[in-house]
Amino acid sequence: MAVTSQQIADAAGVSRGTVDRALNNRGRINPEVAERVRRIAKEMGYQPNRAGRALVMSRRAIKIGVIIQPKTPFMGKVMEGAIEAKKEVEQMGAEVLIREIESMDVDQTINTMQELKEAGCNGIAVVPAEDERVRNTIDAFAAEHIPVVTINCDIQGSKRICFIGPDALQGGRVAAGLMAEILPKDSRVLMISGYPTNNSNKNRISGFSEELVSCREDIKLLDVQYAFEDDRMSEMITKGMLKEYDDIGGIYLSASGVQGVCKALEELGMTGQVKVISNDLTDQNKQFLREGKVQFLLGQEGHRQGYEPVQILFNKLFYGNEREAEFTYTEISIKTKYNLV
Repeated sequence: MAVTSQQIADAAGVSRGTVDRALNNRGRINPEVAERVRRIAKEMGYQPNRAGRALVMSRRAIKIGVIIQPKTPFMGKVMEGAIEAKKEVEQMGAEVLIREIESMDVDQTINTMQELKEAGCNGIAVVPAEDERVRNTIDAFAAEHIPVVTINCDIQGSKRICFIGPDALQGGRVAAGLMAEILPKDSRVLMISGYPTNNSNKNRISGFSEELVSCREDIKLLDVQYAFEDDRMSEMITKGMLKEYDDIGGIYLSASGVQGVCKALEELGMTGQVKVISNDLTDQNKQFLREGKVQFLLGQEGHRQGYEPVQILFNKLFYGNEREAEFTYTEISIKTKYNLV
């Protein structure tokens, strides 16, 4: 016998309306409650009745484009979320086209957005490069009634319908608070970022710098270095800066590049001596945390960042649901080797 929404509601201890909002990603609902309802529904073997909706879809084509960049282990988590959402909405008759760009490139971003539009996409989710041309492209799509959702890093002031991702400024502040607690007096701190065109990276560095200076006046911040999400570059930067400054006590990475930093510290015999704080709960980063090569990792729910934008666009295009919240910030979690699951 088919599982009903009422049975799910009873099992979850919520109303049928809450179950409807959770399973269809619409309306206001606590993210933790929504996740619990979806988990219970999956465990109970719930399968929605898609026949009527698929019939409507046959007369109203919905095609969603997703652009993910750059190609890093963290963005792999975002990709997993997008693929899961793709499978779900394609059961409803929609189509999802996913494109992956190797690096954070403005021209490639714009060209891929145009390609997806020409392929018939009537909604776009994109990890955008920070550039006025990207802003103008988003605004042009909005004028053509093609809604755009920004993922991970935002283009504020554009006509995108909403942003899904971390509060990067706050994430930087959290990292600074942790760094301030573990650094010895009069240390220098090396900051390594990803791409200058990534607004999320920039905001993390800003939040980190402002907070660390305000709570530890003795600490000296070195100029930010850009590794472009490349481990070989982060390794070179780390080795070069440590040879130039012998009082570096901490390294903060606002983006990928942890492997290169850990390799440099290991070769220089400074693992554990120089404290490392980074982002993203990738398998490799978690191993570095277990081994004591990294002291703290900050999570940002990569899977959710890929999953929710597809669902938001589908609900807007299919149901006509308007997004109530302009910003949906993912949770900033703090992990040490002692609370890592």
